[in-house]
Amino acid sequence: MNDVHDEISRLEDRIEQLAEKIERCRKIMLAARGAIAVAGVLALAMMAGVIRFDGLPVLASLSLLLGGVVTLGSNSSTLDEAAVALKDAEARRAVLIGQIDLRLVGGSQALGRLNGPG
Repeated sequence: MNDVHDEISRLEDRIEQLAEKIERCRKIMLAARGAIAVAGVLALAMMAGVIRFDGLPVLASLSLLLGGVVTLGSNSSTLDEAAVALKDAEARRAVLIGQIDLRLVGGSQALGRLNGPG
C-alpha cells in the first residue's frame, strides 16, 4: 500500500515539475513572439525611412527574427512533449488512486451528511 502512495507522491511531484516547465515554455514563447514582432517593426521602420537603412539595424532585425523563430519552434516542441508527459503522468496517477481502497471516515452518519439531508 505504501508503494502506491509513494508512487502517487512521485507522480504528483513530476506533474508539478511538468506544469512549471509548460509555464516556462509559454513565457519563453511569448518573448520569442515579441522578438519577431520587434524585428518586423524594425524592418518596416527601415523601409519607411524612419530608421536609416544601415548594416546594424538590418543585422539586428535579422538576428531578432531568426532568434525568435528558432526559440519559438524549439519551445513549441518542448511544450508539446511536456504536455504529453503531463497527460500520461496524470493518467497513471488516476489509475493508482483508483487502486487504493478508500474508506469513508465517520460511518453512515458521514455518508448521510455527504448525500444531503434525509
